[in-house]
Amino acid sequence: MKNLWAAGKLLLLDMASTLVFLILYLLTRNIPLAVALGMVLGFGQIAWEVARKQPIDTMQWVSLVLVVASGSATLIANDARFMMLKPSLVYLAVGAAMLKPGWMNRYLPAIARELVPDIAVMFGFVWSGLMFFSAALNVIAALSFSVATWASFMSAYAIVSKLGLFLIQYAAMRSIGARRRRAQSAALAMT
Repeated sequence: MKNLWAAGKLLLLDMASTLVFLILYLLTRNIPLAVALGMVLGFGQIAWEVARKQPIDTMQWVSLVLVVASGSATLIANDARFMMLKPSLVYLAVGAAMLKPGWMNRYLPAIARELVPDIAVMFGFVWSGLMFFSAALNVIAALSFSVATWASFMSAYAIVSKLGLFLIQYAAMRSIGARRRRAQSAALAMT
């Protein structure tokens, strides 16, 4: 359970700026405030890692660049349609970044990197597919719904889809890892 919490914590930290934006927008309906505070949080997360002298992972940089770029464009354009479509660009960029084998290693405990690296790579591609699907779904929702309905729908979808895949991945990797560990132990006992 400790490993599940550690991986979930990293995932939530990577999504924090987006979650803050969506929650603030739903509460205030104030696009500039929600965007600005989401951007501040993105910068704050990087500054915190720098202050602690921790390495900044590629996905953290990608997340910050996307938050700043899309947030700035939303503030400049002051257009709700752009705001509603911009998550599709984020999903596409993140999906493309997730095509790199091994991107998920930062989220995995050492035992998972040892026992199921092939499964981690496979799930990395599944995550990428989820991002590409989410991009297409967001375009459909943005063109079909009001801002409030879109924000509610996409917020719920984002949480449910990512949490669902996260739990499926955790269960699969834990199960396969346990079988491989038993097989290793049995092979060592025979020698």
